[in-house]
Amino acid sequence: MTISLLSPRRATIAAISAAVLAATTGCANMSERQQGTAKGAGVGAVAGAIIGSATGGSAGKSAVIGGALGAVAGNLWSKHMEDKRKALAQASQGTGVEVTQTADNRLKLNVPSDVSFDTGRADIRPQMRPVLDEIGRNLDANVRVMVVGHTDSTGSDAINDPLSRERAAAVRDYLSARGVAPSRISTSGRGSHEPVASNDTDRGRAANRRVEIFLSEPGSAG
Repeated sequence: MTISLLSPRRATIAAISAAVLAATTGCANMSERQQGTAKGAGVGAVAGAIIGSATGGSAGKSAVIGGALGAVAGNLWSKHMEDKRKALAQASQGTGVEVTQTADNRLKLNVPSDVSFDTGRADIRPQMRPVLDEIGRNLDANVRVMVVGHTDSTGSDAINDPLSRERAAAVRDYLSARGVAPSRISTSGRGSHEPVASNDTDRGRAANRRVEIFLSEPGSAG
């Protein structure tokens, strides 16, 4: 019978990994920001320990350094973004607008057609204005905005592509008129090329006629 014993370095890494697993398993009761911090710290700690062990350094000390760096990286979702998410969720309550945090730490608003624009038009509907007003209200100067317009598949690309761009531009112009610098806003139109539902039904086509608005801070993918 062969008995395999872990080396002190490997034992340290194993202990750190077990502690990280225990800490991140409890993330369900944390806020999104706290979850990001905990998970980032955990990944950084394990990575630091492995690198420190491989390069002849102290696995424990490397884990501490890696955990600190990972916590910073995992905490990209700032208090300002969380406050903005809550304010937008309240401003859009009952409208059908979806307010979510993306995997890459951007704030995303999905604005359906019955809130944003009439069929075939790029004029902002009154129901959308309170949401856009809240986007521009007290927005940090380092936050960037991306607006993406979409249509359903009714009609040709020659009609849908420019219409989606016009809708995104209308949102940009509205936000600019309320103090958001145009240089901070990027726009694009995807026409009918990125559906989120089937275009074979009225309900699906309505879901595809939408505007997506993303808010991002430095360090996020946006």
